[in-house]
Amino acid sequence: MVLDALARLTEERVDHRFKGLPPDAAGLTVGELAAQRRNLFTGGFTTPVLALSAERLEHNLAALETYAERHGLAFAPHGKTSMAPQLFQRQIERGAWGITLAVPHQARVARAYGIRRIFLANELVDAAALRWVAAEQDADPAFRFVCYVDSVRGVELMDAALTASGAYRPLDVVVELGAGKGARTGVRTEAECAAVADAVAGARTLRLVGVAGYEGEVPEADPERVRTWLRRLVALAVDFDKAGRFAGLDEIVVSAGGSAWFDAVADVFAEVPELSAPVLKLLRSGAYVSHDDGHYERLTPFNRVPREGGLEPAFRLWTQVVSRPSAQQAFTNAGKRDAAYDLDLPVAKVVRRDGVERPATGIEVTGLSDQHAWLRTSAEADLEVGDWVGLGLSHPCTSFDKWVLIPVAEADGTVVDYIRTFF
Repeated sequence: MVLDALARLTEERVDHRFKGLPPDAAGLTVGELAAQRRNLFTGGFTTPVLALSAERLEHNLAALETYAERHGLAFAPHGKTSMAPQLFQRQIERGAWGITLAVPHQARVARAYGIRRIFLANELVDAAALRWVAAEQDADPAFRFVCYVDSVRGVELMDAALTASGAYRPLDVVVELGAGKGARTGVRTEAECAAVADAVAGARTLRLVGVAGYEGEVPEADPERVRTWLRRLVALAVDFDKAGRFAGLDEIVVSAGGSAWFDAVADVFAEVPELSAPVLKLLRSGAYVSHDDGHYERLTPFNRVPREGGLEPAFRLWTQVVSRPSAQQAFTNAGKRDAAYDLDLPVAKVVRRDGVERPATGIEVTGLSDQHAWLRTSAEADLEVGDWVGLGLSHPCTSFDKWVLIPVAEADGTVVDYIRTFF
């Protein structure tokens, strides 16, 4: 089923919906275009065009697989980053337990492409979505769905919706421990966590299977504060277990882990004591798959533990100089419609002219309009109208979501695949 669904992505016809692709490829299927192995720079692609590095993508997939295995962690990478079923499948092939998602639409995409385990990192109180989850679970005994609960009211709404739907299988839930005062979602105190757990115990349609949270929301996060919060999460699991809240389970879920502190998660989860059932230590980092040239380049835990490996920025947004009004200024034809800009502006990395690529020395992106990047150029900059400028991007989540079909190119520019996204 999974392979059949993914294969159907290659049957989609290339046309005007997919920006950056060669105009003369219109009418071909994605599979036919991939089989032509066109060159990104000479094969008719138009600018702007976002590309993923085949080699760096593979490197990143392997890096987190190795890291999780080394530290005895299960891995459910956050799929909201890419919303690309082809990448979900590659992550599963690389040992992922399942895929983490945030909202019902994303879960539906994952199920459409055969994902058997979904961790929803949110409390789910939408009655229509709960009916859908119940139907999926009842129709497929192999499907497992786990989501947060963080309020008694939420538990009541979930139970009412699932009861009304006639759900046969209970829905697995984990109590979300908030990361601190002023943080995002999650229960703020251990006493309130116990109250939510009591509410779950009283709901016929729900089953408490563990605890979870997101350490990336710890206020003024540093290694000490993050580890302190993670130890609270582990202690909550231990207390729940001692109170008999996990009685009868085959495994207990303890989950955390974004892309900035997975080293702290690995360290603290290694301290989890023996409980009444085996513990599924579930890491959920997602941005690693493409990494970036900004926010996560600065924050990646591999900066703190370089002996454990590293990640490589896999995105490159190719844009073209369309105006050079002065020696200090130039404009390319990609802007907010094409590039992530919520955390950092793009960074000029390389310039291509006549097939020759060189560092983008003396070139700085200073702003973005809808369809233009503003470049400041120093005396060192060798830049002309028509040059291709390769931009590095910051924040993978808001890079993927601007492109529906993304070429995957080898180092020499040969395009070997196309990644379909569903936002």
